[in-house]
This record gives sequence, C-alpha cells and structure tokens, in this order.
Amino acid sequence: MDFISATILGAIEGLTEFLPISSTGHLILASRLMHLPATTFQSTFEISIQLGAILAVVWLFWRQLFLSRETFQKVVVAFVPTMIIGFGLYKIFKSFLAGNTAVTIGALFLGGIFLIGFEYWYQKRGVAEVATSGISYRQAVILGLCQSLAIVPGVSRSAATIIGGLGMKIKRETIVEFSFLLAIPTMATATAYDLYKTAPSFSGNQFDLLSVGFLVSFLVALVAVKFLIQYVQKNNFTAFGWYRIILAILAYFIFFF
Repeated sequence: MDFISATILGAIEGLTEFLPISSTGHLILASRLMHLPATTFQSTFEISIQLGAILAVVWLFWRQLFLSRETFQKVVVAFVPTMIIGFGLYKIFKSFLAGNTAVTIGALFLGGIFLIGFEYWYQKRGVAEVATSGISYRQAVILGLCQSLAIVPGVSRSAATIIGGLGMKIKRETIVEFSFLLAIPTMATATAYDLYKTAPSFSGNQFDLLSVGFLVSFLVALVAVKFLIQYVQKNNFTAFGWYRIILAILAYFIFFF
C-alpha cells in the first residue's frame, strides 16, 4: 500500500460508513481492485480508518451523546451485545470473514434485495418515536444485536441498525441518529482492540499510512453524515438497495470471470 491507496480507501470509508451500503464491503472490493495484498496490516487498516469516520460523528453530535445522560446510557446498553459478539467472533472474523470477496459480494446482493423488500413493507406501517430519548432500553439491546450482524462484511452496520429500528416503529430520523451515536463506542473499541493485537508488528511507514487514511476518512465523513441526515428527511433507502445489487453483480463479473 502507498499513500495514494491510503487516501482513496480513506475517502471510500468516509463516504460509505454511514450509508446502508457497507463501508467494509466497499473497502474489501476496492482493495481487491487495486491489487492490495490481504495482509494483517490491510485488515487492520480497513478497521482503523473507520474510527476516523466515527470521530466525524463525535464532532457533529457530541451534545446529543455527552450532554444527555439518558441517551448516553442507551447507547452503552446497545453497545454491550455488539461488544460481546464482536469479541467472541474476533478470530473467525480475522481468519475467514476479513477480506473475503465472495462473502462480501453475497452479503451486498442479498442485503440489497432485503433493503428493497423491507422498504416496500415499511411503507404500510406508521412511526411512533420522535426523539432518540424515546428509544427504550429493550429496543436498545435489540439494536445492538442488529448491529452485530455487520461482523459479516457487506452487511452494513448502519443498514442493520436502521432496519432494526424501523422494524420496531422508530422514526427514520431518530434511528439514523442513534445509529450514528452507536457507531462511536463500537468502532472505537474495535479499532483499539485490533491495534492492540496487531500494531506491535507494524513499521513506521505503516503508521503513516494509517494516519493518512484516518484523516481523509474523517474529513469526507463530515460531508457524508450531513448528506444522509438531509436525505432521510425526504427519501427511503430503496435506491441504496438497488445500488447494492448492481455493485454486487458488477463485482461478481469483475472478480470471478
């Protein structure tokens, strides 16, 4: 990997982290397209630069998270099941799921179909909650379980969380915001744990690459978050479902034919 590759991947991460299209899936496909080797550093890089995007949420939403005790507690409650499942399946993720192109393409395709079908079904349902504080602790636990599905590359952490929330009749804007907040402890912990496991073997140049990807991810995510907030006020996620399907089909023909 060089600094151009790190910049490109950082931009992809910042753009896709909060959209229901799987940032991890995009990073895996982009890395494969750029012929980057599936090394331990590459896997850690793809995890670590996600924290850059997450810090954009801290920058934009710190008042909602840190000035509301109730919201903070519910984010923590939602994070617990994700943490347990993430730590429990860490070895499986690193040895089989991380960088797996076939799994990524399959998850993107099936996730796109599910997203379109869900939105069709959801149009017939109403909404109930009007603020993040209206999410119950029971719902928070369920949302944490939904988010844990994103350990499979291509699933999309934000999509799993948002669909779970919509399925429980939480207002779209509310669950999108909660998904942003839940990403903070999730990705901070995932990055810290992965770096603890792998960083001692990295060189100084590799840390420079991590820094570049991290910074670019942060800057691009600032724009992407604002876009999604405006988008969900007038649109559903059907377009993202079609995008996932088209991307999966293209990727299949590129990498397997």
